[in-house]
Amino acid sequence: HTHHHPIEVRNSSPVRTEDLRPLIVSPWDIALCVTGTLISCENAIVIAILFYTPTLRAPMFILIGSLALADLLAGLGLILNFIFIYMLDTEFVTLLSVGMLISAFSASVLNILAITVDRYLSLYNALTYNTERTVTFTYVMVALIWMVCITLGLLPALGWNCLQDEARCSICRPVTKNNAVVLAVTFLLVFALMMQLYLQICKIAFRHAQQIAVQHQFMAISTTKGVSTLSVILCTFAACWMPFAMYSIVADSSYPMIYTYATVLPATCNSVINPIIYAFRNPDIQKSLWLACCGCVPSNFSLRPRTSSDV
Repeated sequence: HTHHHPIEVRNSSPVRTEDLRPLIVSPWDIALCVTGTLISCENAIVIAILFYTPTLRAPMFILIGSLALADLLAGLGLILNFIFIYMLDTEFVTLLSVGMLISAFSASVLNILAITVDRYLSLYNALTYNTERTVTFTYVMVALIWMVCITLGLLPALGWNCLQDEARCSICRPVTKNNAVVLAVTFLLVFALMMQLYLQICKIAFRHAQQIAVQHQFMAISTTKGVSTLSVILCTFAACWMPFAMYSIVADSSYPMIYTYATVLPATCNSVINPIIYAFRNPDIQKSLWLACCGCVPSNFSLRPRTSSDV
């Protein structure tokens, strides 16, 4: 993502061996590397729990696992990127690490969209949702997401880069300005689709609540809780990704590096927040986590009722 522009900031870029000055490491790069390490640890835990708990194989857990894998790769990509900038600054390696970051972060965003779609379907097709067809649909959706993202990641290495013509560079060298704009606009469309699905979920959830409120008083409360959870999810997602998306449309490689770092860092923080929002808040995953850590489940745990509108 944040490869240094070769002409501009030579001092924070890797120092060639011939000029034996001390290596100056940018604090922004350190921050990104630390974030990457945190992301990797969190998401590795999620993947381990899902892998070792055979009961967690419902569509939602497939998607949470896919999201955790995307975020894990993003975290590893950030660590590798740091190593490559300061140890192995060759063109091939640059294309490789940027490709990995593009793939991983695109997969992260698209998996969040897939989770939103899944939640919409679980409310919209409440009767047919728990069938074999849903599992198949989920696997197909995940496979498509990864195919698209791997393709996107390979594009810079296949020649869609600006290494020959620096003037065409976007804020993320070696991605061209045009490609960066396409990615950013696609992100905005994905976000618009999420907003649309979110509004539909709210509508359905409140309709459910009104129908059931007569019989059970507690349903209305859990629906409001579900809707407020969704709005937190959506606002977090927007706050993390919007600055970077907007900035990559407006700016190019001639802009100061500090702005790129300042917008990239919140975007990477989204992968720190994802496992907390999607995985660790899930009662089934919490239960597995308790069992894995201390071999027991707290006594007050099974008391919480799960309802369809718990998002």
